[in-house]
Amino acid sequence: MIPAHSAPRQPAGQSRPSEQASEADWHRLLAQGYREVGALLQDLSLSAEELAEPVDPATPFPLRVPRGYVARMRPGDPTDPLLRQVLPLDRENDAVPGYVNDPVGDLDSRQSAGVLHKYPGRALLVTTGACAIHCRYCFRRHFPYGEENAGRKRWRNSLEAVAADDSIREVILSGGDPLSLDNDKLRPLIEGLGKIAHVERLRIHTRLPVVLPERIDPELVALLTAFPGPVCLVIHANHAQELDESVARALGPLREAGVLLLNQAVLLKGVNDSVSAQEDLSARLTALAVAPYYLHQLDPVAGAAHFQVSDHRARTIIDELRRLAPGYMVPRLVQEIPGDQAKRPL
Repeated sequence: MIPAHSAPRQPAGQSRPSEQASEADWHRLLAQGYREVGALLQDLSLSAEELAEPVDPATPFPLRVPRGYVARMRPGDPTDPLLRQVLPLDRENDAVPGYVNDPVGDLDSRQSAGVLHKYPGRALLVTTGACAIHCRYCFRRHFPYGEENAGRKRWRNSLEAVAADDSIREVILSGGDPLSLDNDKLRPLIEGLGKIAHVERLRIHTRLPVVLPERIDPELVALLTAFPGPVCLVIHANHAQELDESVARALGPLREAGVLLLNQAVLLKGVNDSVSAQEDLSARLTALAVAPYYLHQLDPVAGAAHFQVSDHRARTIIDELRRLAPGYMVPRLVQEIPGDQAKRPL
């Protein structure tokens, strides 16, 4: 998690195109993101009194959201689905039974520092704790990134751990968000993985193409396409409103370069827990040539209980979506259970 710091403000309605973005551009936009609840509400023409419940401006998991993402929010609407994903509420401090700091058993699956080995044939590298956005339901919001970081010692230990296990056919880069790292920092990792004979595929889980599309620059596309095997980019969009034209422009070069594009979403109360929201999301993803891959039931992480949707409601939404949409537009409804060998279908 990148420490908060002050930044110059600009009107929330301004966004910038992602075409031909440079490293300086996306770094500047990242630095200009909102860090203060008051500034965010003011630029959305909202007051704390208009919100349905109290916010916590001093939360230890601080507000962080890019201005281009805020530009997609509806001014004056305290129920906006994008705002709800990032606004820190006072109730996040409530202790709720069953909601814990490590809800998916990450720490029990460590192979070495920052290398998680949960599923056969796959290893996940926690590349960084940094993100462009702090989603309030994040299942790693309490993760000890300072201790469990694959980037320590310039990837050497992580690459050695992967090379030593020839059962690993696919490596997943996660975080934090791996694309919050510079291309120069990612290059030795991706090139190093490409030199390991038994690593056949590379997968990257990232929210940056959605929340900071300027990050997808030509140099990054070239870096990914230089990997000797198939590359899959799993983006994270929960609502069709997130997928504006700047996101479409960012995904285009990846798609044209042959990168497989998938989406995983989380079912969130008050954000996308309706058939219409899921139908709109799947339609928009399909229009962008992104396959709706997974719809996750909420991981029970401490601080996120207010987003929970019942399993019965989740199944009802998916059953109705199957009736309305072709099969390729219906994501798999799953739950991650610690110790399971795969995501559990619901």
